[in-house]
Amino acid sequence: MNELLIIASPDLMAERQAWLDAIAGERRLSPLTVEAYERDTRQFLHFLTAHAGGPARLSDLSALRPAGLRAFLASRRREGVEARTLGRGMAGIRSFLRYLERKGLANATGARAVRTPKQPKSLPKPLSSEQALLVTSDLGQLAEEPWIAARNAAVLTLLYGSGLRISEALGLTPADFPPGARTLRITGKGGKTRIVPLLEAAVEAVSDYRKSCPYAIAADQPLFLGARGGPLQPAIIQREMQRMRSALGLPDNATPHALRHSFATHLLSAGGDLRAIQELLGHASLSTTQVYTGVDAKRLLDAFERAHPRAG
Repeated sequence: MNELLIIASPDLMAERQAWLDAIAGERRLSPLTVEAYERDTRQFLHFLTAHAGGPARLSDLSALRPAGLRAFLASRRREGVEARTLGRGMAGIRSFLRYLERKGLANATGARAVRTPKQPKSLPKPLSSEQALLVTSDLGQLAEEPWIAARNAAVLTLLYGSGLRISEALGLTPADFPPGARTLRITGKGGKTRIVPLLEAAVEAVSDYRKSCPYAIAADQPLFLGARGGPLQPAIIQREMQRMRSALGLPDNATPHALRHSFATHLLSAGGDLRAIQELLGHASLSTTQVYTGVDAKRLLDAFERAHPRAG
């Protein structure tokens, strides 16, 4: 903080501290996020001071233009800072400038006009076939009450067997499972409807859950219920997967959404058509689905490195 007294005027310093207090208290951002934003804005003030030839002032922020922010990003790039860190830094600077703008002390237009650095696409992280089968089986469930264990198994089986998002699985009703059904009609993002397979294993898992559930489930109400009979919340399944990671020695990427990734990756590995997988996942664009080809290629290369006698 002593360093900042040299590079920023007292009134700017006071406003910056008030903003940090506000995001920590009123907005309740995590301490790590507040610490990161403090560091990002400190680096920004360093940059302004170097260009202004003296301590940064509120008037410097008020006169800030997109070119100045782009120059700051370029300087950070030259220092080797990655796009993800730059994006977070811009988020903090924008937040600070909007705070000052609301008080009539600065203009945040320039910050809004600057594009956040493009984030590198990270590959989805599916589970192995063995891990996916374990978390969707009765043997993998940790809940003490049998009906809750059956419920969890049914939800997870639908995520893996039909490639559902967790919100889609928890939005299903008994009416979605008429006798003899082998497909599900799912309404996903943007109201887009798609037809997905309903495996025999999923039918059996849902049936086992319904037989053991102690609550009456109306045909047009959510199928999956919480311990007290209300609609099941996604956080419950997410916490259950967290418990399973610890108890079963699963990797950190073992999450409910990883089962959807596993659905797509395992289909592709078995020779599934990319456009068919796009339809099953409900992706609006084929380019979104194509990321799984990168996953499959990486898995093949990993297997090659482990198995080929000349790979070492």
